[in-house]
Amino acid sequence: MIKPMNAQQLRNSILQQAIQGKLVPQDSSDEPASVLLQRIRKEKERLVKEGKLKKKDLESKPIEEDEIPFEIPNGWAFCRLGDLGDYRKGPFGSSLTKSMFVPKSETSVKVYEQKNAIQKDWRLGEYYISSAKYETMKSFTVLPGDIIVSCAGTIGETYYLPNDAVLGIINQALMRVKLFDNQMVLYWQLLFDYVMISNTKMKGNGSAIKNIPPFEILKNIVIPLPPLAEQRRIVAKIEELMPLVERYGKAQQALDKLNESLPARLRQSILQEAIQGRLVPQDPKEESASELLKRIRKEKEQLVKEGKLKKKDLESKPIEEDEIPFEVPEGWEWVKLGDIVTIETGKKDANFGDENGIYVFFTCSNTPIKCKTYSYDGDYLIMPGNGANIGQVIHYKGKFEAYQRTYLLKAYSKFDLDYLKYHLLFNWKEYNQDKLYGSAIPYIKLGNLTSYLVALPPLSEQKRIVAKVEELFGVMG
Repeated sequence: MIKPMNAQQLRNSILQQAIQGKLVPQDSSDEPASVLLQRIRKEKERLVKEGKLKKKDLESKPIEEDEIPFEIPNGWAFCRLGDLGDYRKGPFGSSLTKSMFVPKSETSVKVYEQKNAIQKDWRLGEYYISSAKYETMKSFTVLPGDIIVSCAGTIGETYYLPNDAVLGIINQALMRVKLFDNQMVLYWQLLFDYVMISNTKMKGNGSAIKNIPPFEILKNIVIPLPPLAEQRRIVAKIEELMPLVERYGKAQQALDKLNESLPARLRQSILQEAIQGRLVPQDPKEESASELLKRIRKEKEQLVKEGKLKKKDLESKPIEEDEIPFEVPEGWEWVKLGDIVTIETGKKDANFGDENGIYVFFTCSNTPIKCKTYSYDGDYLIMPGNGANIGQVIHYKGKFEAYQRTYLLKAYSKFDLDYLKYHLLFNWKEYNQDKLYGSAIPYIKLGNLTSYLVALPPLSEQKRIVAKVEELFGVMG
């Protein structure tokens, strides 16, 4: 099954179509890009005469055939990124430090930061330098009509300084771009975005861009240049499509969130079907749950005789009709948890910590670690009585220790602990939500745990339910 594009991949695909001349139709009456490049050349020559550029800035390395990345439409031209503007990175760190900043005044000069580029707002920031300091840093000047590019943190964000922006300088985290023809500004921003994506090999997965390529690489990147008129059509089309891509992205995120939660919801549905007697068929020939309860009663009476239980452990408060949450099939019984299992709590001062130990220690987080000695040995359900993991249950067989507020459930007779585990996993936390004590670290009292209501099937059906649950969970992965 082909996985659909995410919003970032779709955006990248649209951008690539635009840069390759496939997003909007061409118009043979458009002034070709070659004429635009001729005007840019004349503008650069003028700036050289005025001393604003150096003669070497007129030089442009010829484009070799193996540098051309793809075919472009008639009227387009390939050039190098450096042909379109003058690029300047911010000063070295020691050239501009916080100790040089002064309060804002009529003579102070603004220091532009990367957040101005990222958040597209020239007003942000409170850093200024004195007019005297500015005289030493004029080469880093930015003016309305310039483009600033973030080079740290969020890399590659571009921002065109509007007409009301103030004169300032760029800091170490920015690059300044002065285009030789500002009619290209919106297309240039798309183009630069494409260059940055290409620099990460068009991964299309929203990966963070690591850094701006070095100047000698950046300025020599070969880029396709459409006619000015087509640049405007491309920008207009992109502006039309991006809100749709954004809506698509939000819908995709909602779907992804639903898909992530779906396995958990399906598991809960399966467990609900299981404990309400709808997951596997009943067999009227099977020994009923009431017979199982009789055997458990006899076992408890024997333990009282042996002094392992007290007489009060035989007592059980009747279940009122209004306590029963749902009807169960014939042959099932409603019973309190304390009637079918023994419940103990872990030791307060469990002895643990030897990496060479052979036993397991359980904390309230149900995290097993190796332990020197053991307090328990057998077949238990282990569940935390407090903390964030309330409602989780582990079925563990063997030797282990358990810390206080960890509850240990051991079955009478041959009651299936795995069935009880799934029963508890389904609704124990929700069942006890209004019975929790404590505010900082909520906990469940032992008395409330023993009163938990269990829908008890016949023993054979318990085993069939467990087998079916595990089969379905296995299919889900």
